Amino acid sequence: MKIKSILLGAAILLGASGVAKADKGMWLLNELNKENVERMRELGFTLPLDSLYSFDKPSIANAVVIFGGGCTGITVSEQGLIFTNHHCGYGAIQSQSTVDHDYLRDGFVARTMGEELPIPGLSVKYLRKIEKVTDKVEAQLKGITDEMERLTKAQEICNKLAKEQNAGDDQLCIVEPFYSNNEYFLIVYDVFKDVRMVFAPPSSVGKFGGDTDNWMWPRHTGDFSVFRVYASNNRPAEYSKDNKPYKPVYYAAVSTQGYKADDYAMTIGFPGSTDRYLTSWGVEDRIENENNPRIEVRGIKQAIWKEAMSADQATRIKYASKYAQSANYWKNSIGMNRGLARLDVIGRKRAEEKAFAEWIRKNGKEAVYGDVLPSLEKAYREGAAANKQMTYLHEALFGGTEVIRLAQMINAFASNSNAEARERILKGIDGIYKDYLPSLDRKVLPAMLDVARQHIPADKLPDVFAKVIDKKFKGDTKKYADYVFGKSIIPYDNKFQAAYKQMPADKFAKLMEKDPAVELANSVIASARAIQADAMAHAYSIERGKRLFFAGLREMNPDKALPSDANFTMRMSYGSIKGYEPQDGAWYNYYTTGKGVLEKQDPKSDEFAVQENILDLFRTKNYGPYAENGQLHVAFLSNNDITGGNSGSPVFDKNGRLIGLAFDGNWEAMSGDIEFEPDLQRTISVDIRYVLFMIDKWGQCPRLIQELKLM
Repeated sequence: MKIKSILLGAAILLGASGVAKADKGMWLLNELNKENVERMRELGFTLPLDSLYSFDKPSIANAVVIFGGGCTGITVSEQGLIFTNHHCGYGAIQSQSTVDHDYLRDGFVARTMGEELPIPGLSVKYLRKIEKVTDKVEAQLKGITDEMERLTKAQEICNKLAKEQNAGDDQLCIVEPFYSNNEYFLIVYDVFKDVRMVFAPPSSVGKFGGDTDNWMWPRHTGDFSVFRVYASNNRPAEYSKDNKPYKPVYYAAVSTQGYKADDYAMTIGFPGSTDRYLTSWGVEDRIENENNPRIEVRGIKQAIWKEAMSADQATRIKYASKYAQSANYWKNSIGMNRGLARLDVIGRKRAEEKAFAEWIRKNGKEAVYGDVLPSLEKAYREGAAANKQMTYLHEALFGGTEVIRLAQMINAFASNSNAEARERILKGIDGIYKDYLPSLDRKVLPAMLDVARQHIPADKLPDVFAKVIDKKFKGDTKKYADYVFGKSIIPYDNKFQAAYKQMPADKFAKLMEKDPAVELANSVIASARAIQADAMAHAYSIERGKRLFFAGLREMNPDKALPSDANFTMRMSYGSIKGYEPQDGAWYNYYTTGKGVLEKQDPKSDEFAVQENILDLFRTKNYGPYAENGQLHVAFLSNNDITGGNSGSPVFDKNGRLIGLAFDGNWEAMSGDIEFEPDLQRTISVDIRYVLFMIDKWGQCPRLIQELKLM
């Protein structure tokens, strides 16, 4: 129900086909209907439904967790052992890495529980309750016609309902909108904050193929890492050496029996965001005003980062996680634009809109839905310029150069008199400094200022351009960057620490008001607010259109199950193990093996170089019990429906046994967040037998294998 921050782009809606097959969609487990269950049975699912999802008895869903702030994980032992993706654990692995102990490069193995490393700030959340509260919310929204007022009121009601749950300090209680703000659910999580790193393969395995193979198939990446949840009296607690491994309600059995083509496959996870009910105008807006600016700006920034990372190991460690996060959705945007064009998604959306308009006309629904499509078209057209400007401003100056964010936080710290708030902000500042290089950001700033100037009209640019860059430095952004990094204390941890510790609070606050980096940040914020005001004039019209369009589609298709768009709440997807035809005359098999690692490995490439001791295991086929017909399966494909946030999601077979961890989608179907393509869209998962092989044969850590329930 919260409008997407205009700083991150205008609100976007997806055009839906009125026909939603039961095997495409990310389904709420508490909303599964007869159509879903029949399709699951047809595909091969064998278990009673309450063994999949239940709050009355242990069930498979009880073992699935939110890992960190944006991934999924699966509990695999009665001692709180968690499997997730390597790229999900990447930040944690990076946080513990140094030049002397480079766990990113070399991997990490805890031989005993005592060697498992606490990760400050990392949490794992277990879902404990989900309850529909639509009637309670909608009853208080009757008669409200203004969309801004409606959304604001709904937010107030949801906050109140969440507060009334009296959740403890170790719980998170939220009320979230579903089905395009047409329904609401109350959700409660237990939040465990003592999470420790147990095992990580080297990046030559966990990130094998790097950016080149990202989103691609065939894939040979061992994208997994292992963590453990600790508790006090089996309840969530802050880190303590006295905490014990958490004993979960349920943990997943692990299958070593493999799979074959057309076998049932099911994922459960926390997909972040889809836009399946976006209209054609929304698709155009996504391509032109969000994806294209993101591709351009991140490409410039990443090239500067990459050069520095390639030249110095310490820089590579500091920027590894940030680079990976940036590059992931940079390439995603490239692939999405390509897929949207190749599959003529705009044309298909227009056909759906035509059918919707015809249904309105034939059924006399003009009074309710007659203005939905025209108002959406008008809002997107009139809001396009502001959305593009905000994307460039955000990508270049809020997300491109790091000094602006740092200045924002330090200025907030300086101006805040609340001790608790200051401590919280200071913790965030320290986290940024840990992985920040002023010398590198000094190179990024002028490049980001230049790209902002190229794409934002002069009257919407931050006034620092006219007042300082142009007036004092004749438009030379490099000289301006030298000035900022030469005069400001913001980029330098030691200078900041000395200033705020030695000065009275009021004097430090005044110093910050005049700091060049703070002046830059304030100028950018003022510009963002001005552009945001333009965008907000259209955002509420888009939100209203989204809500009514979905309501109309439901009414138009009363016998069809239309899944709610993803919003980082627990969802299930069911499907089958399948290869696919990427283009005419070509066929991709549904699995890869260790043979491909040997074919791709290249000691001269930072993306494909593999340590000799790992290569020797493949060359000698020292696979132990994890091979199938003499080959070690590495990754496999299924036609499950996933998106960002599903990373680390367990893939289960027909008997609810773990067979893999989902970690990617395929390049040919990057438009999948907007339109699911059943013939093309595939989930790429690491085979659980490859995970076991790395733990056992490379890591030589039998204690972890012994914890698992192997079947």
